[in-house]
Amino acid sequence: MKAAERSTLARIRLASQLISSADSRSAVDVVRWMTAMQAQDLPGALWAVALRMPGGTRDQVTAAFDHGEVVRSWPFRGTLHLVPGEDLGWMLDLTAARTLTGAATRHRGLGLDAHTFAHARDLAERALAGRKSLTRDELFAAFDADGVSTQGQRGVHLLWYLAHTKTICFGPMVGPNGTNQALVLLDEWIGHPRALDRDQSLGELVLRYVTSHGPATLKDFLWWSKVLVKEAKIGLELARPGLESIEVDGVEYWMAAGTLDADSAARAGGGSSGSGGGGGGGAVYLLPGFDEYILGYTDRSVPLDEGHFERIVPGGNGMFLPTIVAGGRVIGSWSRKATTKQVAVTPDPFVTLTPAVQRGIHRTAEVYAHYSGLPLAATKKAADLTRK
Repeated sequence: MKAAERSTLARIRLASQLISSADSRSAVDVVRWMTAMQAQDLPGALWAVALRMPGGTRDQVTAAFDHGEVVRSWPFRGTLHLVPGEDLGWMLDLTAARTLTGAATRHRGLGLDAHTFAHARDLAERALAGRKSLTRDELFAAFDADGVSTQGQRGVHLLWYLAHTKTICFGPMVGPNGTNQALVLLDEWIGHPRALDRDQSLGELVLRYVTSHGPATLKDFLWWSKVLVKEAKIGLELARPGLESIEVDGVEYWMAAGTLDADSAARAGGGSSGSGGGGGGGAVYLLPGFDEYILGYTDRSVPLDEGHFERIVPGGNGMFLPTIVAGGRVIGSWSRKATTKQVAVTPDPFVTLTPAVQRGIHRTAEVYAHYSGLPLAATKKAADLTRK
């Protein structure tokens, strides 16, 4: 793929994913737009939402959990995601049965059978009835006290099963400074769940994924959702009136209808300004690990040079580091360290940074500090941010 084509795809994706947008929106607006946001790293997931709501704070995001607007569960790929509470039910109806079938051998190896799952469901329903909430450890204690062992990986798989069968989900934030997320009964916690039949679900899922992640390929969607090829094609056909596509290197990339015109208009008007400054695709962003901009596609070559993959997933262990993105490309990683008095942001660039990018990193670090509700500690001097 030519550099110009990568640049175009990256620029449009930044806008589609709300990263480069300056429009005001709430936390649930972000998650509803994104459809589902990978969230096994909860602190990172909170920042992933906030960076898409200009001026957003951690407290604003966690309030959406406390009100049941946003929940965390395993709707896609057997992986934790943030989703709108109203949509979790139909998403699980679409994906859960196949996911559970795929885990059957693992469950047998853990000694988890139908009787054990039924016992755990009964215990969870009794412990959480009346809109009560319990942390994972508290619910594990209730299981263990009634003879359902959570030793080894059994506890995690019990939660995973109960979430896939629409018994529980992660809801409100609890604990010191709201750093933990409690489990609740799904039917009690979600006030107005949406009901869609299977074809409606497929059409909506394709439309929303492509709208929020486009330009994206059918192969990207298949990896992201893990629906069957025939189901993806049904969804694409139903969603097609709301979509448009472009061809790059013989591959068809889908996006929401009107996206190309909007991109042309934005470029003619000087582009949108991101939190890092610099305007349009040249803006600088500090993304969390597992952000949808990186993880939302099976082909990650648009934002990421092949030689840098090892730098953001050290040792290939599946743990994605937070990334610095400039001009739509990953140019480094970053880390943060907070105390009760301040938060420090430390960049780890993979390339020599221009003065403009250095200034962009600092400005975006200030945005992160505002989100955290803490002053920003002094960062390294620009001259120290050299290629490693």
